[in-house]
Amino acid sequence: MKNQNVIVTGGSSGIGRATALEFAQKGANVLITGRRLSSLEEVANQHENIVALVADSADPASANLIVEKALTLWGKIDVLVNNAGAGLVSPLEAATEKQINDLFAINVTASSLLATAAIPHLRASKGSIVNVTSAIGHKPSPHLSHYGASKAALEYLTRAWSLELAPDIRVNAVSPGPTDSGALTGMMGLSEEQAQAVQEQEKDMIPLKRRGVPEDISRWIVMLADPETAWVTGQVIDVDGGFAI
Repeated sequence: MKNQNVIVTGGSSGIGRATALEFAQKGANVLITGRRLSSLEEVANQHENIVALVADSADPASANLIVEKALTLWGKIDVLVNNAGAGLVSPLEAATEKQINDLFAINVTASSLLATAAIPHLRASKGSIVNVTSAIGHKPSPHLSHYGASKAALEYLTRAWSLELAPDIRVNAVSPGPTDSGALTGMMGLSEEQAQAVQEQEKDMIPLKRRGVPEDISRWIVMLADPETAWVTGQVIDVDGGFAI
């Protein structure tokens, strides 16, 4: 991955952090984004190839900010990883308009706007986009209807973009199953006790009988972005221990 320039949104923890580190260890230059500078700097300090940028994906202006920063650093963009995400655990009758709009603003709108801003530069480099979706996007689950719908939308966008942007830009997605990434108490807003109960329940639903770790997911993101896999596009790869089955 030497001389490859990569953007990873939501790069301060979990899957985004593991992805940034793996790209950097393979020689790529990596720009990570997120809302908390201290968390971003903690990751950036682990490898000289990683640069941190505070950017809130919920803000539509962040798309141009991120792309302009990458171009200022390196002059070109080879890979965009849309990893930043929002979660919502709620029964249908309790969901509010703001919750739903905020969820789609990050999981769908932000990914779309950043891809749009990056297209001219990815086209010039014959680059690729890797979206991070979720097994819940195609495995219905109670109280996760809007979260799953937002991830299902991102899966559809992945396939549609792959047709629209071919042959210049490849577009794929990785669909993680239950992963120990801190998302339950962070993005999903559960208490430690609630998260522990969910983890035990999910573990029983995974054929391989363990939850994933961020590195299980990151290696597939990096693989799909690697120029050596340049004949793969429009794919949504389940990395979930068999959970979606």
